[in-house]
Amino acid sequence: MSIEIGKAAPQFSLKNQDDVEISLKDLIGKWVVLYFYPKDNTPGCTTEACDFTAALPDFKELDAVILGISPDSVKSHQNFIQKQNIAFTLLSDEQKEAAEAYEVWKLKKNYGKEYMGIERSTFLIDPNGKIAEIWRKVNVKGHSDEVKAALKALEK
Repeated sequence: MSIEIGKAAPQFSLKNQDDVEISLKDLIGKWVVLYFYPKDNTPGCTTEACDFTAALPDFKELDAVILGISPDSVKSHQNFIQKQNIAFTLLSDEQKEAAEAYEVWKLKKNYGKEYMGIERSTFLIDPNGKIAEIWRKVNVKGHSDEVKAALKALEK
């Protein structure tokens, strides 16, 4: 199944930082900003999480929920949230099931080495559970504003 705008978002159930299972189907009726990031407490991922936290009041006003997903453990997410004062839910995808369903688990190259990893990507899911917008190979700087602008435009 390929991920396309207008198609149903792949379902998932993952544990959050409090070890509580969160399912996409439970969020029907709300906009969902679902973003995949490579690793807790790394510079780019920290900037992205802090930017989304700073913009959280605006997203709440737009009736949107922000969910961050990485292959890190629940314990790692707890540490990341405490250390960086992140104010939204992080989901642990240690088996990479959601990452594979959303086609973000990719072969990456860094300094001549090849390895599998998360391609930083964001999916905006509408209140009916369909993909409304997709950002791949995200550049962290200004990204939360970009997502917010797209959400505002779609809500009109």
